[in-house]
Amino acid sequence: MPHNKFVLSNPKLAIIKLPEQGMKKHDFEEDFKQYYVHLLGRDEHCRSPYYANEALSQAIRDRLMERWKDTHHTYRANDARKLYYLSMEFLMGRTLSNAMLNLGVTDTVTAAMYDLGIEIEELIASEHDAGLGNGGLGRLAACFIDSCATLQLPVVGYGLRYEYGMFTQTIVNGEQVEKPDHWLRHGNVWEIERLEYSHCIKFGGHTEMYTTEEGELRKHWISTSNVLAVPFDTPIPGYKNGTVNSLRLWKAVATEEFNLDEFNAGDYAEAVASKITAENITMVLYPNDANENGKELRLKQQYFLASASLQDVIAHWVDTHGKDFKHFAEKNCFQLNDTHPSIAIPELMRLLVDEHHLSWDDAWTITKKTMAYTNHTLLPEALEKWSVNLMRRLVPRLMEIIFEINAHFMEEVSLHWPGDTDRMRRMSIIEEEGEQRVRMAYLALVGSFSVNGVAQLHSQLLQQGLFRDFYELWPYKFNNKTNGVTPRRWLASCNPELAELITETIGDGWITDLSQLKKLEPYAENAKFRQRWRVIKQAAKQRLIDYKKRKHPTELHFDVNAIFDVQVKRIHEYKRQVLNVLHVIHLYNDIKKRGAEHHVARCVLIGGKAAPGYKIAKKIIKLINNVSHVINADPDMANKLTLLFLPDYRVSAMEKICPGADLSEQISTAGKEASGTGNMKLMMNGAITIGTLDGANIEIREEAGDENFFLFGLTEQEIEERRGHYDPLSIIGQDQDLKEVLHLLESGHFNQCEPGLFDDVIASIKSPHDPWMTIADFRSYVDAQARVEDAYRDQDHWTKMSIINCANSGKFSTDRTINEYNQDIWKLTPQHVKHHTCK
Repeated sequence: MPHNKFVLSNPKLAIIKLPEQGMKKHDFEEDFKQYYVHLLGRDEHCRSPYYANEALSQAIRDRLMERWKDTHHTYRANDARKLYYLSMEFLMGRTLSNAMLNLGVTDTVTAAMYDLGIEIEELIASEHDAGLGNGGLGRLAACFIDSCATLQLPVVGYGLRYEYGMFTQTIVNGEQVEKPDHWLRHGNVWEIERLEYSHCIKFGGHTEMYTTEEGELRKHWISTSNVLAVPFDTPIPGYKNGTVNSLRLWKAVATEEFNLDEFNAGDYAEAVASKITAENITMVLYPNDANENGKELRLKQQYFLASASLQDVIAHWVDTHGKDFKHFAEKNCFQLNDTHPSIAIPELMRLLVDEHHLSWDDAWTITKKTMAYTNHTLLPEALEKWSVNLMRRLVPRLMEIIFEINAHFMEEVSLHWPGDTDRMRRMSIIEEEGEQRVRMAYLALVGSFSVNGVAQLHSQLLQQGLFRDFYELWPYKFNNKTNGVTPRRWLASCNPELAELITETIGDGWITDLSQLKKLEPYAENAKFRQRWRVIKQAAKQRLIDYKKRKHPTELHFDVNAIFDVQVKRIHEYKRQVLNVLHVIHLYNDIKKRGAEHHVARCVLIGGKAAPGYKIAKKIIKLINNVSHVINADPDMANKLTLLFLPDYRVSAMEKICPGADLSEQISTAGKEASGTGNMKLMMNGAITIGTLDGANIEIREEAGDENFFLFGLTEQEIEERRGHYDPLSIIGQDQDLKEVLHLLESGHFNQCEPGLFDDVIASIKSPHDPWMTIADFRSYVDAQARVEDAYRDQDHWTKMSIINCANSGKFSTDRTINEYNQDIWKLTPQHVKHHTCK
């Protein structure tokens, strides 16, 4: 329903007639000055880059707006089939530099700002990262919608407009301290509030039967507490093609501002309580769900996203096609980004059956033809399960629908495997052991026509393990879509010097067709080209040093000639930052015993955030910092070994890190990482991977070649074979280096004033039940790192390996990934947008 009941009486067409925005240098200068002086009220005495960034962003947004409207009109005129990408996270990073790149005006705007005495880098750096995601899942979603726009596919992203994003991480006495990330404190110049497209979201209440005028029995969901979902739209430009798609983010707003009677009676807190409760839904990204309140809020977030987005799509359908849903599935498709939005399946059923009075069978046919599910994890604990009691209380009508979906599904399983009650118990959407819980991943499997993993190994393990029963029932549903990253942000924008060399060498076609990087491979044999590549890499390393010193001042000296050994990702036991630290301690111990001449200089950089409730992950951060403190203070390590923890890792930080990385640490336990995307960004920028056969590492090694990848560790099959008789103590007893490393840890060498601090970390890796088998891979990892040192000693050969890695990274573009999604799942027709000039 429109939020504002007032409408313009008789607007004339002239209201939208404007001259086209110019794209020359003087056009940007004039528009910048207009916004800076008239809109923002600044003058020559203002020294804050924030206002200059705001003025320039307004000027850039004007250009996007023209193309945005043209894109919308094209889709509507062509009645295009659309894809709606539902994701709890969109980790967008900064927008200004990306918008300039995709509009093709970076050089022009840089020159315009220079004429006005402004450094463009200063403006870009002043923009706050959009706090809408927490890691790889959200960053992937951001890369996906970039590629969709570049490929001119009619795609809308749907997410939540979190007031506070992923926390700001500071390190105090070596420990992670979380501070609120109020990224919207100063507003967001890139978004437009669309009050007229608000929707009402129901919670609580109960259901009742009623009889329609036609004599049909129907369900009412009544006596609910309602929250308003208000959309904010952000433009997503394609690369130099006139297409600008939309990211629509929902904000939760109370249906009434506050209770005036209670306010007048003096109960001020109670008067605004319902407003606060409503707006909590989109207040913080992913609340800590360690307690019941956190679980309830997280479920509310997921339902709020699903209901608002589906209501939006259906409202648009009714507006353009009326109430006939016969062709709805032909024109619409929903991609569920992981298990979080799977509640969209029963919600679509509710909207079609209860609100639009379709029969159950017709509604279920539409639902199964429109929903597609991407799984992003092999960790069973990450597959959400919601208490039936909680769902009955928060979304009672949906719980009834889920029970009915499950009843029909169990009937199908029974027909396929008569009498196999074990299988029925395993496959039921409702888990019956102990407290009844809804297996949300199973709900997604049952209600979707497509199920995909995100790397070859991941998809294979889903079919053979986690979802084996479902694969045996519906093998045709399952497919693989190996992830990628957008080459616009992760090479062209973040590493312009290298991008310029590549373009000069092979042309600029690689920016939209990354497979063209293959043309670089012969240049790996060209000594002059290798020298230019090496100079660019060294400059990127120096910029990374400067960034570190600027963001986190330190007295440490950094050797730009050292190998920059980088592991940046969420802190988690399966990602095995602990294994990295064990190797660093081994190097430290070896240098202390034998001297530094046996090793190349190495700077180990580790960055990432631990979930606030994940105690052992936070202890790992403390371990990294304690080891760092000892090593970096030791004169024997000077210019040979440095360990640094990079606080507050985020998108803008990675844009500085990946151009300067030499070695990419992708060392998760085999069979645990779904795909990884950091590995792709680093490879694209010429880093060489040290890794296990896990996730997309397998495909990276296939593309780059065995000789350009440092492989170590047990395979997924070997890991599984060891379970039940894994004996880390025996491994330690047979490896003198490992024994000495653990002795240093256990003796308190790195925590002399904090006795027993790391006992739980040590106990976890020494346990025969350690699922990550860190100790099992230690020797193989140390040997692989020795091969890294040998290779790095020959700088010319290392540069050749770097070029070959970049040249063979073409597979890992999201353009390729999205093309595969579209060919196999979405079936969208690219829409060529004409940019109309208004005279």
